[in-house]
Amino acid sequence: MTNHVERLGFDHSTPLVIVTADELGFGFASNEGVRRALDHGAATSAGLMVPAPWARAASAAHRGQDVGVSLTLNAEHDLYRWGPITHAPSLLDGDGGFPRTPADLWEHADVDEVRRELRAQLERAIWWGFDVSYLSSHLDAAVLRPEFFDVVLELALDYALALRLPNSDVEATAGFPFRRLAAEEGIAIPDRVVVVRGATATSLAALIDEVEPGVTEIVLRPAIDTPELRAQTDDADERIEHLDILCGAVLADALARRGAQRIAWRDLRAAQRTS
Repeated sequence: MTNHVERLGFDHSTPLVIVTADELGFGFASNEGVRRALDHGAATSAGLMVPAPWARAASAAHRGQDVGVSLTLNAEHDLYRWGPITHAPSLLDGDGGFPRTPADLWEHADVDEVRRELRAQLERAIWWGFDVSYLSSHLDAAVLRPEFFDVVLELALDYALALRLPNSDVEATAGFPFRRLAAEEGIAIPDRVVVVRGATATSLAALIDEVEPGVTEIVLRPAIDTPELRAQTDDADERIEHLDILCGAVLADALARRGAQRIAWRDLRAAQRTS
């Protein structure tokens, strides 16, 4: 990633940090949380789940902002469900929505249906007016199996988009070098990804104190506190805390103390397209 750092105008030793507010479209509480994190907080980018129930509402409020598509093939919540936007019988479970786990998805999913569904999700986001800056995979389900990873890589190449991939230590478990394969095709990927779960502002600040040169993405799921959110998921308190972190001073202070520069996914996409 050194070349990308330098193309963005920074010294190769500079820590660059993308702060992503994820799961836009999950619900009203998440849409509002992401909006606040982008407008008034430390977030630089957002991730949209196109099949999620509130994605269309998100498109009315976030055009022009830095938004990527979180390619979605799972609906992991027991009672809060969503499903494919194309005709894709192999991507449905017994409830009529996406499978709850990646393992269940991998057991039944047809690659051609995955290809059609993921392309439709990206194209719908574009049709809604988003200037899509990157791709990611909800629960990493579409990038940890080689046949599905090929579909995601194809989309990233066709649309010249940057790509979030799991860290290199996951490659051994997946059984194939997905990061190297993407890099060989010229796709820009962060050096490391920190998906925040259960963190406090203090613990996240301590993590930032240790962030290395290169590009690091920090992923949080901000939401406001509503009865609907608490009915949808059992991790509502964590999501509410993420919004407090993003809109508070601790995160921004930690980045400044470390000498880290915030960038957006759109910047990484630009570096990829000019390389």
